[in-house]
Formats: sequence, C-alpha cells, structure tokens
Amino acid sequence: MIAHGKEIKVFTGNSNPALAQDICKQLYMKLGEATVTQFADGECSISVHEPVRGKDVFIVQSTCGPVNDRLMELLIMIDAMRRASAGRITAVMPYFGYARQDRKAKSRDPISAKLVANLITAAGADRVLTMDLHAAQIQGFFDIPVDNLMGAHLFARNYINLFGKGNEDVMVVSPDVGSTARARAFSMKLGVNMAIVDKRREKANQSEVMNIIGNVEGKTCILLDDIVDTAGSLCGAAKAIKEIGGAKEVYACATHGVLSGPALERIENSCIKELLFLDTIPYPKDAPKCAKIRYLSTASVFAEAIRRIYEEVSISNLFD
Repeated sequence: MIAHGKEIKVFTGNSNPALAQDICKQLYMKLGEATVTQFADGECSISVHEPVRGKDVFIVQSTCGPVNDRLMELLIMIDAMRRASAGRITAVMPYFGYARQDRKAKSRDPISAKLVANLITAAGADRVLTMDLHAAQIQGFFDIPVDNLMGAHLFARNYINLFGKGNEDVMVVSPDVGSTARARAFSMKLGVNMAIVDKRREKANQSEVMNIIGNVEGKTCILLDDIVDTAGSLCGAAKAIKEIGGAKEVYACATHGVLSGPALERIENSCIKELLFLDTIPYPKDAPKCAKIRYLSTASVFAEAIRRIYEEVSISNLFD
C-alpha cells in the first residue's frame, strides 16, 4: 500500500502538543520522542531522541503566541531533522502565524508572510500542511508544495446537527466584505442565505460597524471568520446584527482563536450565544474559562491528510 516504503514519524514542538497527540491516536502510532526547551538566555534547544534517517517526518507546530518562540522551534526542529538525514520533512502548521502581513498596506511595510515562507523553505522543509490561511495567495510565497486544508466542513456538520440543513430561519453572516467568499461557500454548505456586515476599519484591532447588507430580522445568525484576535470586530459585528439588524440570536465560529488582550472579556460580555473554534491554537494558558467558547477537533482532518501525503495519494477532496 505504501509506495515509497518509508516509515512515518510525527513530532511536535511546544505550541500544541495535545493536538499532536490526538493526530497520532488517529494514525494509531506513538508521538516521536523529542525535547524542546530553552537555554538560560532564551535560545531554543532541540533534542531528538530517536533515529529519523530516511523517515517521512511530520512536525506539528502552530506558530501562535509567543509567535517568535514557536516559529524558531519549528525552524530549528526542521534543521535538526534535515541534518539527521530525514527522507522528507513536512511542516504541519495548523495555524500559520504572520499570515495577516501578506501585502504592503502602506509605504515601507514588510511582507512578513513571505519572509516566514522563505525561512521555512531555507530551514529544509519539503512541504507545508496548514489550515485556513488568512490569505490564499500565501501558498504562492513558497517554492515548495503547500496544502491548505479547510475547516468549514467541521463547523457545517455541527450547525446542520443543531439547526438542520436548509433552515429558512438561519443565516450566515460575513463579519466584513473581505470574508464574503468564505461566508458564501459556508452558507451553501448549510443551504441558507447570507448577509454581510459593512464596516470601516480605522486602525489595527479596531473597527467601526456601519450597516448590515441583507435582512437578518428575526433570524438565527451564524458569524463566520477565520481568525479571532482581540475579538473587537467579531463582537462589534454581533452587536450590529442584534441591534441594527434585529436578529433573534447570534452564534459565531472561527478557525483560529488567537484570543489576545481583552478578547475573552469581550466575548463573555457580548451577545454571542456560542463561539466555536477549531483546536489549531490551544486555549490561552492560565486564562479564566469562558463559558461561551467551545472547541472542535481537527485531529481527524490532519491525520487523514498526513496519511495521504505519506501514502502519496491525492488529498484534493480534503480541500472541499
């Protein structure tokens, strides 16, 4: 069944070890033995405790906060595997940090997403496996294959179980014009109509909601986004849907829960009934539990993608 005959090995850094363990359970294998620590001065220290020569190595590491530490862990782990003569190295990045810096918004801005792509390639990765990139064109920043999995079907399955498919009392709402394509595809999965929150962003992490495009009065609305950082945009959109649009209730879902700064407090105090995240980023350490937040597992999706990459068969249907 395996065309190339290599043995598979899955390792993880410190960003999301629980997800890596769940992926290995889905693959019926043990997580690779490696130690990822820091020297006294903060430098990253990697020790791999088992041979990887000729193996098909997958390194599970989200580049979430602290972003720079997690990125360096990934780069050094890739370098360690390459110098240990791994047959092929795949960087499994459930969350790709720096993805929001994908273009020059003003003069003298860096394109940090391209720089990160260059670093991963230079470190020795042969391919990248990620989920819901903030901007699809980031795939073109790499000179190696990039598989960008979609998490919307996990949300769709949840809401179809909750509300049924084609429910006329349910609407999908895009929190901004830029997310319209994502929301439209999601609404088609649910068989419902969609609306758009039109807003003007004054500066980073702050936005002013203007109006609602579409009739959401009396509807159960599902806000769909890819990243929730400080939650200002999401909670502002939910407030507008209720107060301006007259929606009955608001649910929300997003692939990546960064949850920086006042995010948890804003979500707790918002009119959002439930907020779903995928487990690409773990819940903030030592933060109080927010009763409105629930996580769905991506382990089965990543495990299936890893299995197909290893067996060298198509994974195209996982992009749907």
